[in-house]
Amino acid sequence: MTQAAGLGATIRAWRDRLSPAATGLPAGRGRRATGLRREELAELAGVSVDYIVRLEQGRATTPSAQVASALARALQLTSAERDHLFRLAHLAPPTDDQISDHIPPGVQRVVGRLGDAAVAVFAADWQVIWWNRSWAALLGDPSTSPPGLRNFARDTFPVTADGPGMSRWPVISLDADATSAAVVSDLRRATGRFPRDRRLARLIRELTEGNERFAELWAAGTVAAHREDRKIIEHPSVGTVTVDCDVLTDGDAELKIVILTAAPDTSDETSMRLAVVAGVSAPSTSDDLGDTTRF
Repeated sequence: MTQAAGLGATIRAWRDRLSPAATGLPAGRGRRATGLRREELAELAGVSVDYIVRLEQGRATTPSAQVASALARALQLTSAERDHLFRLAHLAPPTDDQISDHIPPGVQRVVGRLGDAAVAVFAADWQVIWWNRSWAALLGDPSTSPPGLRNFARDTFPVTADGPGMSRWPVISLDADATSAAVVSDLRRATGRFPRDRRLARLIRELTEGNERFAELWAAGTVAAHREDRKIIEHPSVGTVTVDCDVLTDGDAELKIVILTAAPDTSDETSMRLAVVAGVSAPSTSDDLGDTTRF
């Protein structure tokens, strides 16, 4: 393969074509770069700037599947481009019967335009793969938890006391039984769509063996999708906030777009806005971190 068609040059070409505005970043004055700077791509992908430099210079040629997925999301690649990135990185592209962590550009545009709503995108096995700053401000930054704990099913049916996963402070479902049943039913539906996915199979095996309530609900065999909920968030700065939780599903990949909003013209809406204004500390970055708080 020629250097011009290799992994580094291809990442550089994709970086050059993507404007800061398309990712939600400010363009700034006196900007020379036509596309994203390396620092901006690193922030969006959740990896170090040095790692981006090594990739583009050809000194790093085998990123992990997690990093490749994060780069594909940050660069807003199509599914075909994502698969090409995987092959250049000597990785097998996800197949149709495997869960994908890729977020198509159209979904990125939609969730990026939802204003101050707290939004997160989950894969078919309820692994969180993207969240915005409002989500991090309202629930706490998921990037402070190990990737293995950033899963709503694991959060709902804990197996070990490894520490916080999806939220940094208490979040109570007003109908916990219905939510628990819906998550299990949704996972069973996912097994029909992705019967050969190892990550999903491992998740179900660990929850079945390690959580009695999950095993009981799994044995019921119900198939359904999780669509809505109402939650109470005990926020450390603004107090109790009641929010509506709506779940939208996108396409064959079964991505779940979770949107948290407060009822208009209520004290909950005011508290939610205060939490968003207060913000959250910027997430740390590492070469193996595959999640980001912006596209």
